[in-house]
Amino acid sequence: MSAVYNEIDFVLNGRTQHQRVDSRENAVDVLNQCGLKGTRESCGQGLCGCCTIYVEGKPVSGCLYPAWKLKGKDVTTVEALSSGSRIDVVQQAFIDAGAFQCGFCTSGFVLMTKKLLSEHPDPSREQIEHYLAGNLCRCGAYPEIIAAVRLAAERLAANKGEQ
Repeated sequence: MSAVYNEIDFVLNGRTQHQRVDSRENAVDVLNQCGLKGTRESCGQGLCGCCTIYVEGKPVSGCLYPAWKLKGKDVTTVEALSSGSRIDVVQQAFIDAGAFQCGFCTSGFVLMTKKLLSEHPDPSREQIEHYLAGNLCRCGAYPEIIAAVRLAAERLAANKGEQ
């Protein structure tokens, strides 16, 4: 099968991108070509959550999302959560709770936690486990991940009170 190339424009973390994509490429391939390394492909089957990105604000598995479908879309990756030396409250909670070992899966967990907390600011343990069920940590840092989600929720609630 020969490759078919498409020229696409899309918005990546707030900046317009123009890419020439191979019809066989997935979103992770294109993000890597754009110099972003936070989104990682692991299972290649959409089962582990390492490749989680937001397309039009919805979490998707970047390993299954065809690159050509990014055309005209707004794409957000974990890199959008930090600016210079400032990192997002969820990222800081993951650091403070030690919610990673190797870190390979962390980007996907962080993005799913952001989505969870936007929909459920004070999630129960069951909600956390349900929402993060599509993300796998091969190192087994699940207790720390749950603690990080709770810590992020507490910090976000405290910050709302200050505003």
